[in-house]
Amino acid sequence: MATKKSPAKKKVATKVVKKAPTKKAVKKVAAKKVAKKAVAKKPTKKVVKKVAAKKAPAKKTAKKPTVKKPASKPTKVDQYGLEKDDEFYGLYFAKSTSKGLVEVKPCTFTLMYWWKGLLGYPDMIEISKGSDTAMLQFESTFGGGDSGETELTEQDVLDIDHIIEVDEQEMLISLYSYVPIPVPDKLIGALGLAILNINPETRYGSLELCTTENEEGATEHFLRYRAATYLRGIKSGKVEAIESMVTNGSEFFGLALDAMCVNKSIKKWLLS
Repeated sequence: MATKKSPAKKKVATKVVKKAPTKKAVKKVAAKKVAKKAVAKKPTKKVVKKVAAKKAPAKKTAKKPTVKKPASKPTKVDQYGLEKDDEFYGLYFAKSTSKGLVEVKPCTFTLMYWWKGLLGYPDMIEISKGSDTAMLQFESTFGGGDSGETELTEQDVLDIDHIIEVDEQEMLISLYSYVPIPVPDKLIGALGLAILNINPETRYGSLELCTTENEEGATEHFLRYRAATYLRGIKSGKVEAIESMVTNGSEFFGLALDAMCVNKSIKKWLLS
């Protein structure tokens, strides 16, 4: 920023006496030498013009050139929202039922492929109207391990019920494994405590008490194991994801049941 300069101070004039030059004597009149005082001229006042301080010109900010981003090509998706590199892209599948043809959407198709194609079991999958949900129910038998290392021996065998649910909107597959006999009221406290102790050690899925009403309207409690997996974003390997969920779920549920059997009352109930 430019600043105003203060005007220079005026010098004070001093009287200067100059001696007049000596005149030559005229013969007729003898003139006396008179010293004339020279009148000092007053110094001329200098008019100082105030110069308005000029503002420094504003610096021009150099504008960065706008870089235009190349327009991204729209990702091509099919009628189910699957992208072109998805293993089931463009798939349309339907199965024949007593009510006619029913559409089979990607997640349900994945479950069907695992159940029928890999395991070779008959088609037992129930598909809802609109094909947005589906359900598979089946049973399995759980056996204990070596008698010297676990609470349940190889002779200790119990039945387990399984339900796999499909939500096409969320692309979510959920596994529920049940002990099919109700929990006695006297064991609910002990079983609840066992669940609290075991769940933090369960690396996949979780145990829970499921409360429901039976046909007579009475309240019943069931022990179940729950796990889930998303198929959204999995471009390849959806069938393997379901297989892994069921395999790991069965393993961890078995370990949890064995750990609960430390309580002899719970073991007796499970094997009843």
